Amino acid sequence: YLFFSRLIFGTLYPAYYSYKAVKSKDIKEYVKWMMYWIIFALFTTAETFTDIFLCWFPFYYELKIAFVAWLLSPYTKGSSLLYRKFVHPTLSSKEKEIDDCLIQAKDRSYDALVHFGKRGLNVAATAAVMAASKGQGALSERLRSFSMQDLSTIRGDSSSTVPPSVTVRTSSKQSHPKPSRSASEGTGSSGK
Repeated sequence: YLFFSRLIFGTLYPAYYSYKAVKSKDIKEYVKWMMYWIIFALFTTAETFTDIFLCWFPFYYELKIAFVAWLLSPYTKGSSLLYRKFVHPTLSSKEKEIDDCLIQAKDRSYDALVHFGKRGLNVAATAAVMAASKGQGALSERLRSFSMQDLSTIRGDSSSTVPPSVTVRTSSKQSHPKPSRSASEGTGSSGK
């Protein structure tokens, strides 16, 4: 219940009225809602940490809803009051340092992205080479078994040097199966 009321009154209601301010191009309303969004962003950031430590406090969540209502109220003008008294003077005095920190963070994040991108490409390339070499090893073993089979077939002594599994493969590939030795010996002895 509290989550939905905060979502509706803290986010959707102000978003709709921000839309109306932009649509009507009313500078006064536009500035009012910009101040609200700045304060709300700071509140949401602070809330992430205070929820961890103050969630046990009685009526903590109800107090948060009341605070959002105070920010929105046209009678109290809470967001305007907080912005003009605290946020604007603080940001104005620290603006240069904040801008410098943001530029450095942007440069560092770009450098980190490039660094990790290069490492990722190197890992992917190494994995591809290893997979190819393993695949090549399996392929060469397969080719070696076929070449051994072909050599033994040419010599004519396929039963002595080629394993039975390979012999079965050669007999299935031929169009006319050859009779086995035991069968030919049997017919040869009956002819004698």
